[in-house]
Amino acid sequence: MLNVSSEKKRIAVLVSGGGTNLQAILDAQKSGLITSGEVVLVISNQKSAYALQRAEDNGIDHYFVSKKKLGSQAAFEQELIRLMEAYQVDLIVMAGFLAILSEDFTSRYDHRILNIHPSLI
Repeated sequence: MLNVSSEKKRIAVLVSGGGTNLQAILDAQKSGLITSGEVVLVISNQKSAYALQRAEDNGIDHYFVSKKKLGSQAAFEQELIRLMEAYQVDLIVMAGFLAILSEDFTSRYDHRILNIHPSLI
């Protein structure tokens, strides 16, 4: 028997740009098209990403996390993990996130990362 929780999954969206895919997710959430999840966190690796403003406009906690400022890939990913744990994230949506994440990071969230890429890969 399939075990499906009636509790909404907590979603983090990772973005690097304007956030049109983020907006589509938020619109689907508001319209009731998405009922089993809720965006609780938005993270960008670009300080000027308009997606952070979209998160702000929708009352969603949002953060800029800089690999350059943190000094290494490991420190960057550790900060992402810290935020994922703090917000008890169940699912990660990479919506035009233009940073490569290591196998250590992705294996930590095995089968819980969706990559939405805005163009052909």
